Amino acid sequence: MNGTDSLLQIKGLRDGLLVSLDDAPWERQLAALIAQVDAQPSFFQGARLALDVASQTLHVNELVSLRDQLSERGISLWAVISESPTTEQTAQLLGLATRISKPRPEESRIYAVEHLGEETALFLDRTLRSGTRIEFAGHVVVLGDVNPGAEIVAEGNVVIWGRLRGMVYAGSKGNREAVVCALDFSPMQLRIADQTSAAAEIRTPSKPQVARINAQGILQVESWASG
Repeated sequence: MNGTDSLLQIKGLRDGLLVSLDDAPWERQLAALIAQVDAQPSFFQGARLALDVASQTLHVNELVSLRDQLSERGISLWAVISESPTTEQTAQLLGLATRISKPRPEESRIYAVEHLGEETALFLDRTLRSGTRIEFAGHVVVLGDVNPGAEIVAEGNVVIWGRLRGMVYAGSKGNREAVVCALDFSPMQLRIADQTSAAAEIRTPSKPQVARINAQGILQVESWASG
């Protein structure tokens, strides 16, 4: 399975998670969803899940199979949103909701998930604005800026393909090998495992930088050079 096949979008709702799939073949989308659930069981355990299947036409056996597979993993399927009248009728027949309240912007988390061997990365193709908090049990890659007031907490590495002005906590479960990289490095606060630095302690020029814990156990920032 490549990155395109495993692309999912997940938004946090007040009462659960909204998972959006695209119009790729249903078998491939289902496999991607189940693979992601199995890769991050603690994240999905006990969740109430609403599924947006776009224009997929799904019948009773397909939705029952999905519901059963999710139920086996401790996940409750409570809603299916679709542009297909057939899918909508099928969902209603199974007692599933077909309408949900959209999340407010500040409640949304968009996760584009790609498997990297045994690890998982969270790709966010947008700028994180003040008030946004992202937590993920893996690596986090932001294709945009992290503005002041935004926060990222990751068990793995954090890579910012833009300006880092907010707060970042990498290696949140104690991984001292984790790193934080940004094209423009000026975080409000930076933490890796048990080491923390405030903005005043991170005086770097506006160029690509990487932060890591050095051999002496001290958090340091240095040039992020290729090669």
